[in-house]
Amino acid sequence: MDPVAFEIFGMSIRWYGILISLGVLLGTIIAMKEAKRIGYSEDTIIDLLLFAIPISIIGARLYYVAFSWDQYSGDILSIINTREGGMAIHGALISAILVAIIFCKVKKINFWTLADILAPSIILGQGIGRWGNFINQEAHGGPTNLPWGIIVDGQKVHPTFLYESLWNIAVFLFLIWFRKNKSKVEGETFLLYLILYSLGRFFIEGLRTDSLMFGILRIAQVISLIAIIIASIIFVLRRRKNENKI
Repeated sequence: MDPVAFEIFGMSIRWYGILISLGVLLGTIIAMKEAKRIGYSEDTIIDLLLFAIPISIIGARLYYVAFSWDQYSGDILSIINTREGGMAIHGALISAILVAIIFCKVKKINFWTLADILAPSIILGQGIGRWGNFINQEAHGGPTNLPWGIIVDGQKVHPTFLYESLWNIAVFLFLIWFRKNKSKVEGETFLLYLILYSLGRFFIEGLRTDSLMFGILRIAQVISLIAIIIASIIFVLRRRKNENKI
């Protein structure tokens, strides 16, 4: 499939960008509805995203470049050429979380409440965006004989984009259910997002052939483990603190 959907005034519009934009749009709509439901201003979501989206794109690029420095050190201008690929979701997430923390401090908003509003939307966007990897024939796994394998460069490989997309959408549905029926403490939906996304990413990353590496370590797996541990500890501590108040 051609990664270019169409052209406008000589500029190629790629399916990858369209899918990411679709994910952002759907996620924003869902987050705004949840904000309205719990009495938060929908404008708060828009205000945050106006800062978080561009900064998360920059963060995704800088994260990728930092762990692929040999590729860019000889041509500094290539760092800003994102049309050739090279974005990392962990860089985007870290940047977005930092922006949200600062935003909440300035606006005097509870970070955990806002994080719970946004968590399902974030992982839904990730699930949709992964299909851009399929169109670009990237982020796939190693050779496989499984019937659902896809052909890339004449070889049948694991469709890791599909594994992660399905996992993310399943987590999205779970978070929607949990937030409505089981959440006891502010922040739990967001913390479960970090735990569950990272759990799936850890195992799926082990199948990929294009992982960012730091020595012999797959960076995404290391970050995933750190996220699981930290988020789990915070989840338990916040739940216990709430129970002690009762």
